[in-house]
Amino acid sequence: MIWWQTLLLLIGLLALQFAIGTPVAFAFLGANLVGAWIFLGGEAGLMQLTRNASLAVNSFALAPIPLFILMGELLFHTGLAYRAIDAVEKLLVRLPARLSCVSVVGGTAFAALSGSSIANTAMLGGTLSQEMIKRGYSTTLALGPTMAVGGIAVLIPPSALAVMLGSLSGISISQLLIGGIMPGLLMAVSFLAFVIIVAQMVPSSAPREDVRTIPPLKERIMPFVRDVLPLSGIFIAVVGGMLAGIATPTESAALGSAAALIATMGYRTLTPANFIKSMVETAKVSISILFIIVASTTFSQILSFSGATTGFIGLIEAFDPSPAILVAMMLLIILILGCFIDQISIMMITLPFFMPLAQAAGVEPVWLGLMMLVAIELGLLTPPFGILLMVMQGVSRDTALPKIYRAAAPFILIELVILALMFMAPDLTLLLPNLLK
Repeated sequence: MIWWQTLLLLIGLLALQFAIGTPVAFAFLGANLVGAWIFLGGEAGLMQLTRNASLAVNSFALAPIPLFILMGELLFHTGLAYRAIDAVEKLLVRLPARLSCVSVVGGTAFAALSGSSIANTAMLGGTLSQEMIKRGYSTTLALGPTMAVGGIAVLIPPSALAVMLGSLSGISISQLLIGGIMPGLLMAVSFLAFVIIVAQMVPSSAPREDVRTIPPLKERIMPFVRDVLPLSGIFIAVVGGMLAGIATPTESAALGSAAALIATMGYRTLTPANFIKSMVETAKVSISILFIIVASTTFSQILSFSGATTGFIGLIEAFDPSPAILVAMMLLIILILGCFIDQISIMMITLPFFMPLAQAAGVEPVWLGLMMLVAIELGLLTPPFGILLMVMQGVSRDTALPKIYRAAAPFILIELVILALMFMAPDLTLLLPNLLK
């Protein structure tokens, strides 16, 4: 079978299964079964498929995934995340569009503690965003920041998606985790600046606070010191060990999980019920991700063994694009795919082709990986099927979907500008990852 026929068969099988609503992992499993039977030798190919599945998840490098997820689940189910956001709200009371600013700052803090974009948006969207709408905020300031800041969890450690990208692509996981800090914080600062500028230039977009009702500074600082600063130890436990070069990503994830558990015990919010709930939810999400990794790894092997990967790479190399144009084409493909399919599917479809191409062109893998993370994160917000758009619609049922799209638009533009900056300034993008070297 010619390479393009192989590629058409496997991609066609995936597209058909996606069209009928088959979950991502099962869709790839179905394509893998057909591919293994045809290209790996019938029954022997299916046996090889089973061995590949075992080897795919039998990796110490994947251990951070459940540990990072556990951190977020503990903070979410014990209520510490809500307490931290309440403390941030009291501290930022003098800023214009105060609740919008709280959603940016509090959402960034929760992203640095949980790594879950969906949980971040669902929590803030179901509380702060609804309160802002009641108080007369515009949909741009009420819904936009909440959705945009949710995506930062993809970039700032702990990020299970960064671990997954590193394990599937062969890029250094620790450098991806550390490298995501700068674009994540740059986005948060840009979002905050945008909110403040809009609130100042368009006064009708956010109600003015009555300064006479603002409590004294001491009363506003104490909740922050009590409920936010101690939790920063969790982020330091995750990032500090890697930056100091004394801990691997897996060891840092273990330290972070231990710090989260100690924090919940210290605040006396940990109960048998919410501990069991956290463990169960961690197991559910982790098993789903590991199942997808199994499917993705096997799919890549079938593409390679059948010659589809080699044929596709040869086709691209025939056009002889420069490394910069090649990377720009990769990012454009990811951005387009992000409008229609989820982030894990994007990685599973593109990485088997992108990484060999990047290696052949001499592209710096960490630089490419970080930009891919940002482009994948953008897919959370891009219409028509961005996941965070759907989450916001779920918690804000009275708001029409077109309004949600419009609320996200300015923040999508901000993220595109940051992605362009990363593309044009590789040294800036690699500043933190290079510290690990």
